[in-house]
Amino acid sequence: MPSSDRAEPRIAITITAPGISLMIPSLIATAGEAAQRHTLEFFTARLPNAHTREAYGRAVGRFCAWCDVHGVELAAVSSPLVAAYLQGLGHVLSVASVKQHLAALRHWMDWLTERGVLAANPVAAVRGPRHVVHEGKTPVLERDQARRLLEAVAGGDLASLRDRALIAVMLFGFVRVGAVVNMRVRDFDDAGDEAWLVLEEKGGKARRLPAHHLVREALRAYVAAAALEPRSKAPLFQSAPRKASGLSGKALSRSDVWAMVKRRCGEAGLPANICNHSFRATGITIHQENGGRIEDAAELAGHASTRTTQLYNRKLRKVARAEVERVQL
Repeated sequence: MPSSDRAEPRIAITITAPGISLMIPSLIATAGEAAQRHTLEFFTARLPNAHTREAYGRAVGRFCAWCDVHGVELAAVSSPLVAAYLQGLGHVLSVASVKQHLAALRHWMDWLTERGVLAANPVAAVRGPRHVVHEGKTPVLERDQARRLLEAVAGGDLASLRDRALIAVMLFGFVRVGAVVNMRVRDFDDAGDEAWLVLEEKGGKARRLPAHHLVREALRAYVAAAALEPRSKAPLFQSAPRKASGLSGKALSRSDVWAMVKRRCGEAGLPANICNHSFRATGITIHQENGGRIEDAAELAGHASTRTTQLYNRKLRKVARAEVERVQL
């Protein structure tokens, strides 16, 4: 059976008041009104997270396009057919991506099966490729590199104060960029000698994290310079138009932060592959190098399992390098 197409079709969902628009592939459109309606439910009511919706929409859309090419109708989708599709997908995507596509198809068809659109879920019997990871691929900064970056963003202008505070939150708090850009001014709970960060994490989880003293100092300097009302619901990290003297009142996006990190790292002479997530991995690695317990790192990072936290820890890489060098002739 031919391998999967390289195109990236997707199911496009637009949710705006007062309605929702759904652009679906012909595989679903020709399967009837019930398939269309329950697919809409799946990508809205079942998947409230925009990032998950986008990823699953891309996966389901790609599978639907592949079925269209090979003349397969929704009711004729079988386990062997899905297995053949995933096998072909493995030639163009990573193992992790294939597993994500499998999860998307399984959950979508589970929903259609529960609603009576399908007699049974053909994806339920399909096993994905084995994927065992002991260390993540996120690039990590060395201690001196992280120090150099913070020193390079030490200007007294408003943008520099904002950028330093934002980087400090991600580095010392192990905080995801998505949670950072969602912070409001009131989420920096500055209680004098102590300060707390209130975070809205993935899956709607709310966490209250003690602020590192360097985070507290950086945020205080930024909030004061920006004249932000302490208990305000306004975004904490706001964009600052170049021609304007102050902040815009609009929150930075993740892509805005990514561009800032790339620019600041370039100015500090740091590797070009450093990204937003690098600060989370860097903070966890330094925590472990300083003798911290992996359980405590997992608690600070908001991980349900220490196995996830260990993926961010690059301490063992340095140990392995040192041990390899013991082999001397």
